[in-house]
This record gives sequence, C-alpha cells and structure tokens, in this order.
Amino acid sequence: MPDSLMYSDTEMFVVLESQQPEQFLTPQELLAKLVQMLEPMQDELPPDLQLLATAMDQAQHLMQTSCELNLGPNQFLQWYAVRLEK
Repeated sequence: MPDSLMYSDTEMFVVLESQQPEQFLTPQELLAKLVQMLEPMQDELPPDLQLLATAMDQAQHLMQTSCELNLGPNQFLQWYAVRLEK
C-alpha cells in the first residue's frame, strides 16, 4: 500500500490504462478521471469502497491508498506519483 504522505505534494501522476498510451495527469485530473470511471461501477466495487458515500469520496480514497483500479478482464487503470524535473 502506498504511503499517503507521498501524495501530499505530488504535482503529477503517470497513468497507465489498458490499450491507451501513458499520460501525465495533475492530481485534479486524475481525481476527475477516477470519479468518471467509478460512477458506473458502483455495484461492482470492493466492499471498502462501497462504504464511502460518493464517487468523489471513493476516488479520493483510491488516490490516497492505492495505485490501481481493476476494470475487468484484461482492463486496468494504474497511476503512479512522479516528479517532473524543471
């Protein structure tokens, strides 16, 4: 499990998605992407996520405690905190 302190000052995430090129997203962009993906999956989510009231709460929890969302057979969404050099 990732350390949530690691994400407190994260500027960017690299996001890997099945059959998509890698992309770099800000924390706000990743949060929006997670919310969009979680909303139609409510009945299929693990019990710990179903306990949270909204897709926004679920997405924030995932960003702080995980780095992958299983989307079904041969589909995935992974995100990793990165620091880009200036």
